[in-house]
Amino acid sequence: MKVVSTEKAPKALGPYSQGYIHNGMFYSAGQIPINPETDTIEATTIEEQTEQVCKNLGAVLEAAGTGFDKVVKTTCFVADMGDFAAFNEVYAKYFTSKPARSCVAVKTLPKNVLCEVEVIAVVEE
Repeated sequence: MKVVSTEKAPKALGPYSQGYIHNGMFYSAGQIPINPETDTIEATTIEEQTEQVCKNLGAVLEAAGTGFDKVVKTTCFVADMGDFAAFNEVYAKYFTSKPARSCVAVKTLPKNVLCEVEVIAVVEE
């Protein structure tokens, strides 16, 4: 297994890695809308937070040697299912290959953010 780490995405908030590559697959930790340059959450709307989450995912995907077009599965967490349509609009700009997906509403996310996304992607070795 190979640990994936990049300064272009937020540091782990706990005892976990940004991601791992194993047997040609990349498994990411969930990304929340922390701006890695300031280590703060600047975005306030679901659209802005989803945009930052996708930028963070792009950074870890790049560090893993893969990209959005190689994502086969996402798991999405939203704090309010009322934000589902707005979340989808931003999500669709990045995940154009339409990977398999689960999306659930949860009571609370780390740092009280509005969304979090994790991915599984193919890594061409």
